[in-house]
Amino acid sequence: MIKFIATDLDGTLLTQAKQLPADIFGLIEQLDRRGILFAPASGRQYANLRKLFEPVADKAVFICENGALVKYRGETLLLSPIEEGDIAEALGQIRSLPHLLPMLCGENCAYIESDARPFYDEAVAAYTNCCKVDRLEEVIGREPVCKIAVYDELSAGENCFRRLPARLPRLRTILSGDSWCDVSSPAVNKGMAVRVIREHFGLRREECVAFGDHMNDFEMLSECGTAYVPENAYPPLKERIGRVIPANDDGGVVLKLRELLSHEL
Repeated sequence: MIKFIATDLDGTLLTQAKQLPADIFGLIEQLDRRGILFAPASGRQYANLRKLFEPVADKAVFICENGALVKYRGETLLLSPIEEGDIAEALGQIRSLPHLLPMLCGENCAYIESDARPFYDEAVAAYTNCCKVDRLEEVIGREPVCKIAVYDELSAGENCFRRLPARLPRLRTILSGDSWCDVSSPAVNKGMAVRVIREHFGLRREECVAFGDHMNDFEMLSECGTAYVPENAYPPLKERIGRVIPANDDGGVVLKLRELLSHEL
């Protein structure tokens, strides 16, 4: 019996135009009536996710900042920030490489120091609470920093992800999109967040289902008994997971949710 469903957003549930499927709120309501907990799982901040799912926000548990923060009905179930001493070092290393633009993702607000586009447009689209500052160092100590999101003006897979991990050995650097890498505390990932949720709600692995499209979803997909990737997923992830559903623009997650609900009758 399914009791928990988690899905990544960008590239998985959302369309390429960054829109939710029209009937997703009704499906979440159905899941709730069946006693199935729904979790948006994203690199986005809590404020953005809460706003996006406002009509059903009290029926969902939110995996935010790629697993560094988990919120349920306003309660914090998990907060795993980067140590303050590591933040300034990481910013220095990021700035030492060309074409990389950092963003500090705090528990409540995201902070940027550049208004270069398209970085600025993508940052404010994914972060409802986003503030521009002169230097990101002035933010350190203001609030817990869940992660450092790094925008690559070239290609995150070919540039940032190949060069940054060796410079930040005490932190975890993961590819999170075509243009983005995320830097976090070593143990942080969406899979860790799912384990916290399973322990909190008393769920077994085989009762959990997950959807994701990129490598920052891999631990979450592995932590659930059943995992799916959309047709448009990052090819190495598709190869590892194997269960492929229609692409995000073809409503693959919604189609699979309806199928799963029909089997739970």
